[in-house]
Amino acid sequence: MAQSIAKEFTKGLWTEIAPFRIVLGLCPILAVTKTVENGIGMGLATTFVLVFSNLFVSLFRNSIPAKVRIPCFVVIIATFVTIVELLMQAYTYPLFLKLGIFIPLIVVNCIVLGRAEAFASKNPPVLSIADGLGMGIGYTLSLIAISSVREGLGSGTITLTGTPIVLFGPSFEPFTFMVEAPGAFVCLGLLLCIMNIVGKK
Repeated sequence: MAQSIAKEFTKGLWTEIAPFRIVLGLCPILAVTKTVENGIGMGLATTFVLVFSNLFVSLFRNSIPAKVRIPCFVVIIATFVTIVELLMQAYTYPLFLKLGIFIPLIVVNCIVLGRAEAFASKNPPVLSIADGLGMGIGYTLSLIAISSVREGLGSGTITLTGTPIVLFGPSFEPFTFMVEAPGAFVCLGLLLCIMNIVGKK
């Protein structure tokens, strides 16, 4: 059992890491990764929803009729998205304002609904939690990687807790293209290329 839990947890960290392996959840990756702080916030919010939606889908998997399973999954996911949105409003309001509409859009994130349909609806709660946690942490690490490159090159800083940390000297000329929308596509493409090369080796 412990081996199965470890397997389901670790697959989301490399072999099935969502943006780079199965190319899902790209909308927030491209939209909110201008700063590392945004990436961490979106990643943790998505992880929270993944873990608890997986858990409850797994708990009710034998009670949900097959014909209405997708609407039921969406209701469960939307419940936890609402919870995380209210928590962020209460405790991290500045970050909530920065992420904006992308928090409620977690409801339609392909990763969350995909894990509910493909895994949690067919497996017991413990494995479903491990799956959700692994996929969530892998997704968060992906957001951190992309936002670090974009913010580092585009602004010359790394923002973790609201205060930017300057990475380069005063003579550094920020590559502002990286914090614009096209820069997000270029950064994602480069990191996908690196992941594919490393994966093949």
